[in-house]
Amino acid sequence: MDNNDMELINRSKFPKAEISIFPTMTALANKHNAINLAQGFPGFGADPHLLELISAAMKEGKNQYAPLTGVVALKEMLSEQIEDRGGRCYDPIDEITITAGATQALNSVFSSIVFPGDEVIVLEPAYDCYVPSIELNGGITVRSSLKKETYEVDWSDVKRKVNARTKAIVVNTPHNPTGTIWKQKDIEELKNIVRNTNVIIVSDEVYEHIVFDDHKHLSICNEPQLAERAFVIYSFGKTYHLTGWRAGYVVAPKELMSEFVKCHQSQIYSVNTPVQHALAIYGENSNVHLELNQFFQAKRDFFLKCIKGSAFTPIVPQGTYFCLLDYSSITKAKDVDFARRLTIESKVAAIPISVFFKEKRQDQVLRFCFAKNNDVLEKAAERLKSI
Repeated sequence: MDNNDMELINRSKFPKAEISIFPTMTALANKHNAINLAQGFPGFGADPHLLELISAAMKEGKNQYAPLTGVVALKEMLSEQIEDRGGRCYDPIDEITITAGATQALNSVFSSIVFPGDEVIVLEPAYDCYVPSIELNGGITVRSSLKKETYEVDWSDVKRKVNARTKAIVVNTPHNPTGTIWKQKDIEELKNIVRNTNVIIVSDEVYEHIVFDDHKHLSICNEPQLAERAFVIYSFGKTYHLTGWRAGYVVAPKELMSEFVKCHQSQIYSVNTPVQHALAIYGENSNVHLELNQFFQAKRDFFLKCIKGSAFTPIVPQGTYFCLLDYSSITKAKDVDFARRLTIESKVAAIPISVFFKEKRQDQVLRFCFAKNNDVLEKAAERLKSI
């Protein structure tokens, strides 16, 4: 093997890339026998009826390749649900695609629209799959930081960063990791910014059904001026407590979806067939998604009650199943260092959010997942209160 061959092998597209914080903190939690409130997966099982439906689909022989964009019955059900919520009427055949989770959906979106030199605006702290997908396709990430403490969008900053090279704006509501949700003023600001432009919106709405305190999820699908230029991404895993199934979907107008499908077919082709058939039947006959707000609000309130009196100050989430806790009265340590210490010494794992900022902004908060059984939350809170 000559030197040229060695150079090719040693070349990296991401020479500075690190392993995601999620498996890192989970591995640390496992090593030190800590309660894992870091990685965002529910600590309870799926509806047994849904599991029975998958078993039935397998036994009925629905085990070969699904159609490229998904099982039609499932897409028809999703189209009806979106329209019933006041959203755009999406054609099940040409405007909805079932994906292997939201991450694959996002990857395929960026693959389909981002060309070398295109700029994509990302609001940070940003979920850690956005930027790698953009940059793998030759795009340039332009970051706009949410405001400190309130974690609201700085729309004047976003507006300054939109130019002729802007291909897309990535939005996320309810927001991971902060638990904030968009208000109507945010929708109006986005409308004003993209009006008379060719900017595409990539809207991550995987926590759409988890919104608290009588607030409503404001979907891009419900705004015709925005929906006509948007990919909107959803997750069955978040809705049905099944993150390991890696099942999600994306909706978009036909002209955008046709480009998405070209990339989707090369990256994954199609998604698990029996799961799709089961979800189609289950979704048609279940209102579980309508009960999530109340279910997770009870979890949130229980967690907040349990940590009352601790040295942590909660930033009460409006959505998702995450809660930020401010630790500034405990230590001035950087959040990554404190998260490690908390896992090793106090046996509770959380996520430091500085990793979701390019410049590693130190807000001195950690993200805790409260999608766990109450006894687990109570035990974790006892450990946090001992600090």
